[in-house]
Amino acid sequence: MEKLKEKYPVEIQWRSYELRPAGTVLPPEYKERILAARPRFQQMAKEQYGLDINSGPFGIDSRPALIGAKYAEAQGRGDEYHDAIYQAYWHDAKNIEDKAILQEVAETAGLEVEPFIEALGSEEYESQVSADISQAFQFGLSGVPALVFENKYLVSGAQPLEVLTQVVEQVMGEQEKDA
Repeated sequence: MEKLKEKYPVEIQWRSYELRPAGTVLPPEYKERILAARPRFQQMAKEQYGLDINSGPFGIDSRPALIGAKYAEAQGRGDEYHDAIYQAYWHDAKNIEDKAILQEVAETAGLEVEPFIEALGSEEYESQVSADISQAFQFGLSGVPALVFENKYLVSGAQPLEVLTQVVEQVMGEQEKDA
């Protein structure tokens, strides 16, 4: 996304999504397959996208982190928070369900810690997360990552820069026609 933003005037609006909401029970053999596939996933991320992945624990409740994102966005620190939570989970293998880890993320993102921790219990931010998840289901999303361009084009799964560039150029071309 960063490379795409360097070339095009793309605005990113992060939305909440829970691939496996808290309380989801997975059959043991399915969970084992997912965990067994992690090394291959890490290798593909490195080979195809140049990303070093060291993901956090499997099966955690990401809702507190999603609520924290809504608070960060309201404080004008959404991008910083997203970068910090991404770093914590996908690179530092931290448990982003843990409030102490979320506190570290908030500090890294430039947020005041006490209001951030209070916001994790906020019904306002909880309802924003729920609304995002409801919208994802309306779009028919069932996996991550998923990108929606102009509420019209869905790009599902990790895709190379070339695919995202094609979509952006198509959207921009359509906008020029409509102008």
